Amino acid sequence: MSGALQNIKILDLSRVLAGPYCTMILGDLGAEVIKVEAPGGSDETRKWGPPFQNSVSAYYLSANRNKKAITVDLKTAEGIETIKELVKESDVILNNFKTGTMERYGLDYETLASLNPGIVYASITGFGQTGPEKDLPGYDFIIQAMSGLMSITGNEESGPQKVGVAITDVLTGLYAVIGIQAALLERSTSGKGQKLDLSLYDSAVSALVNIGSNYLMAGKMPSRLGNTHANIVPYQTFKTGDGEMVVAIGNDHQFRAFCGVLDQPELAEDERFRTNPDRVQHRQLLIPMLQEVLVTKPTSYWREECRKNNIPCGPIQNLEQVVKDPQLIARDMIVEAEHPSAGRIRMIGSPLKLSRTPVKIRLHPPDPGEHNEEILGERKGEIVG
Repeated sequence: MSGALQNIKILDLSRVLAGPYCTMILGDLGAEVIKVEAPGGSDETRKWGPPFQNSVSAYYLSANRNKKAITVDLKTAEGIETIKELVKESDVILNNFKTGTMERYGLDYETLASLNPGIVYASITGFGQTGPEKDLPGYDFIIQAMSGLMSITGNEESGPQKVGVAITDVLTGLYAVIGIQAALLERSTSGKGQKLDLSLYDSAVSALVNIGSNYLMAGKMPSRLGNTHANIVPYQTFKTGDGEMVVAIGNDHQFRAFCGVLDQPELAEDERFRTNPDRVQHRQLLIPMLQEVLVTKPTSYWREECRKNNIPCGPIQNLEQVVKDPQLIARDMIVEAEHPSAGRIRMIGSPLKLSRTPVKIRLHPPDPGEHNEEILGERKGEIVG
């Protein structure tokens, strides 16, 4: 069965994570994705490691399946002409060059739209195509710092902390998928493509959600709450007899049930803890009381008791536990494929579960220029590899 985007052709001039993550998702959904690199391979993640498997980087493998790969020298007239010819038969072109780079190559939106009025032209930069900082390069770590995300991550003792993955790249990649599909959907009515201007900075700030809204409403600087929640109590990590777990109480009914599980029903009737606003106000009193009980039994006990009473909870798992989790295995979230250089590889699967057009691993993450002959072999212009 074919993928949902089987008739869409995407020219991917991006590298590292945000752009490749976007096009991998579109490729997973069935689009034909052509990854364009400079001769020899110019995606820096090919060299980021360890670990490597037969000289292939795990980082590169994480964001580049379901693509074909060609190498084109954009510093030559022949290379530019090759891209223009490919644009004529493509639906989307995506790049994450610094602002102004595509214009210098003569590959700006206006030029490419004159060749293909239906082209969807997506640009990912650190700060966007407009504004006083538009020319600055963008790196996830810097964007996490500037966006406010680090200021609210960690606790007062730890100081500001970054998220453990390049989360602003991931967010921007997801926004790019949404924007590209929206533009393609609109094109089906208008017949016209358009330009998408996506920035890491914008995407990161959008992820402030309720914390950002709290500040805009109250003007109060948020503190770093670590593994607790600004607006809900108890909604945090707790130590158990043999580890740690998260309890996420979302309403007063759940809190009463939780107090029953702890054999502390009187806490739910205490006027200091009866409602969520009460619990937020008195969290410093409540949390030690709950912790004193939870540490008396193992995580497995509390997990079972909470689940029997419909109380949201979960153990803190390491990656060894995650990849062996029967739920994730049942959902095909750990997948395998053959790679011509790396051999048998394991990858994180797709969370997109479509009933009629399911995601398939059709293509391994390609080597540099692996599909030059297939895609460029009969074209005029320079084929480099």
